[in-house]
Amino acid sequence: MADVWEWVLVFFTLLAITILVVFQLTCLADLECDYINPYDSASRINKVVLPEYIVQGVLCLLYLGTGHWIMALLCGPYLYHNVQLYLQRQHLIDVTEIFNQLNREKNQRLWKLGYLVILVFISLVMLIFSTLEYDEHSL
Repeated sequence: MADVWEWVLVFFTLLAITILVVFQLTCLADLECDYINPYDSASRINKVVLPEYIVQGVLCLLYLGTGHWIMALLCGPYLYHNVQLYLQRQHLIDVTEIFNQLNREKNQRLWKLGYLVILVFISLVMLIFSTLEYDEHSL
């Protein structure tokens, strides 16, 4: 039963990260369509960047702590990318350069979203398999 709860926790953690990335994409799309000014868009995105990175790090630790090594390896490139952006101080959006970096920032978040959708799908499949396995053993 513990394996089922681990996958449920992983699934909701991945959903939280996905929601944060979708929020960032929405802010960038609103900026592109001129529904929001650059300062508000940058401040909204910058407020959720560090929580996204922290939750991603916790997710990788959760995978390592529960012994799901393959999933930890799959999360590695995403975590490495986030760490590199943070160490190079490129994780926050500059208000004065936001229009120049708009396409790059959108593409970066779209790649993250695609990567996260794949991880959500894999974790959902693993959740279903672990639930079915638990049902077989409980009978």
